[in-house]
Amino acid sequence: MRAQFARLRAELDPIVLQAVIAAALSFAHLHDVADAAGQTGWKAWAYPVSVDLLMVAAWRRTKSDTGRGGAWFWFAVALTASVGANVVTAGVLDLANPPAVLRILVAGWPAVAFLGGALLFHSRKRTGTEEEASEAVQLPAGEPQPESVEEVGAEPLEEPEKPILRTYADVAQQLGLSDVTVRGWANQGHIAKYRGPGARDVLVDLRECTVRHQNRRTAGV
Repeated sequence: MRAQFARLRAELDPIVLQAVIAAALSFAHLHDVADAAGQTGWKAWAYPVSVDLLMVAAWRRTKSDTGRGGAWFWFAVALTASVGANVVTAGVLDLANPPAVLRILVAGWPAVAFLGGALLFHSRKRTGTEEEASEAVQLPAGEPQPESVEEVGAEPLEEPEKPILRTYADVAQQLGLSDVTVRGWANQGHIAKYRGPGARDVLVDLRECTVRHQNRRTAGV
């Protein structure tokens, strides 16, 4: 167990370190671009926070079963803003004299981030409501709701009674019959046969024989 944990930690540490470095660099580049475009002070620090939050929210939304298309779109928008800031600070543009297009993009980013966040949040909320509604059983209006077994007071089903197994002679003695008669019922299929303790022993149900005997007496046979 310790060996597995150590191996996992060894594999995870470089990944976490790389992610922290990449996030820090991207965060700093977004700040520099916003500052160069005229968004100074606390506003310059708010831009990288806005980009990273939108990216994280969109990434988490892609893990859900529905709404992945819109989530991937907003993830791509945030990723483009982050990568774009890294490219711009690499010397592609003169940040001492940024072009008007860059100023426009930086100035319009807060509205874009707000729109993306709002759509992601409301899409998640709406999807959750639809899933809950689909799971609920819809009954037509005016029809009574089904009641449980406990509410209607239904009694539990009784288990069938076990047969009272006896030999031909025992049944014949209790019913006042000949064991030949009881044997004939069994051989003719009027009553069921059961295997006895011995290989050739045959037993029959006393209750079944009693019912058979009563029916014969009622019929006058």
